[in-house]
Amino acid sequence: MARVTSFNINRRNFLKNSMATMAVSTLGLDGLDIIFKDRPLKVALIGSGWYGKSDLFRLIQVSPVEVIAICDVDKKMLVEAAFMVSKRQKSGKVPLQYIDYRKMLAEHKLDLVLIGSPDHWHALQAIESMKAGAHLYLQKPISLDIVEGEAILAAAKKYNKVVQVGTQRRSTHHLMDAKSKVIESGMLGKISHVEMCCYYHMRMNAKPEIIPVPDHFDYEMWAGPSPKVPFRGLPHRSWRAYKEYGNGIVGDMCVHMLDTVRWLLDLGWPKKVSSTGGIYVQKDSVATTSDTQNAVFEFDELNCIWQHRSWGTPPDPDYPWGFFIYGEKGTLKGSVHKYEFIPHDKNQKNLSQNVLMEKDIFPGDVKEKGMEIHVAPATRSHMLDLLSCIETGNKPRADVLNGHISTASCIMANMSMDLGRALVYNPESKVIDNDKEANDLLAREYRKPWKHPGE
Repeated sequence: MARVTSFNINRRNFLKNSMATMAVSTLGLDGLDIIFKDRPLKVALIGSGWYGKSDLFRLIQVSPVEVIAICDVDKKMLVEAAFMVSKRQKSGKVPLQYIDYRKMLAEHKLDLVLIGSPDHWHALQAIESMKAGAHLYLQKPISLDIVEGEAILAAAKKYNKVVQVGTQRRSTHHLMDAKSKVIESGMLGKISHVEMCCYYHMRMNAKPEIIPVPDHFDYEMWAGPSPKVPFRGLPHRSWRAYKEYGNGIVGDMCVHMLDTVRWLLDLGWPKKVSSTGGIYVQKDSVATTSDTQNAVFEFDELNCIWQHRSWGTPPDPDYPWGFFIYGEKGTLKGSVHKYEFIPHDKNQKNLSQNVLMEKDIFPGDVKEKGMEIHVAPATRSHMLDLLSCIETGNKPRADVLNGHISTASCIMANMSMDLGRALVYNPESKVIDNDKEANDLLAREYRKPWKHPGE
């Protein structure tokens, strides 16, 4: 007898539109022998900026969900996002629009909430959404401080909710292939060194003038639990430049690559984290996050080394953002675009695979503004995995614990850089061993009247 699910995926459209062969193999839906109910998932989005909308649109592509509401503190962006959703979702309805996520959660019984807000909001919004009864798609990094991450982890367990973190390299087809064909087959042999990097010129390198806050933007609510830095224009996509709102390039880009390597090599918590760096080149910018940084994440007989520069050129132009896994039998290079296995034995053939594209299946991808077309298939697969886990109760590929480990490790790298010493975090006692000064930094101070979830 077929199992009845709590969400709605039209069988025929799923087979037609979602690369069913790959989805069946990766999700384990044997023959898709599942009967789907008529009621679609009731969904809401918090944070309707570029990536929040992108995540939501990928979900709409693979499941006829009903987007009930959208929340954002920028009224103009909010109205535009609601209109765009109405043109994409099956019902054609315009979602209700909210400035305050608490009001939205109080007025609707939601099945799933997507959180695409800046990092400093993730903890409060994630916890309140789960408390209100919703499962989560939570963008990375999951928190701005380590205690927030622990609180999210505890809430997911308390409310028994599925949380898929937006580290979608775990759902990237060519990297899944590399994990199976290269690593798990033993082609690398013993692995004892990893390098990860990002050399994109992505850090804000400017000093905009302080200007009045526009009427359509609620800056008080946008800042929320964090300090309000002088307003220099709408902070959309520039907030990562400030330590008050994000963890810089380490929290944005290293978290992806570290999480990928941890997944590929089945790694847990690092034994020790150390980092050096600072603002070495782009000194005229108002940005407070590093433009140059190295970090070492130590595991048993394995060091994972991170480096970023938001200036200069990459050592390997084909991998300006990626990872290099070194084994005794060869090297595995990987990025969002491809992977290459280069064997030590010259008689053995190289192995490679490029990113899977779905332009023919989803032609709308080509026309979507700001679309990361090479990432879209992974995000869709990530969404399908989330839907499956909501039904089955299984852990998603990027479950909240793994999201917390990768996030906290990157936060420790920034802490180590600021403190000038290596740090050892004990996940059992939830403290940094023998370092009171570092432990005082595990939870940041919230701006009143907001209350830190760790209090």
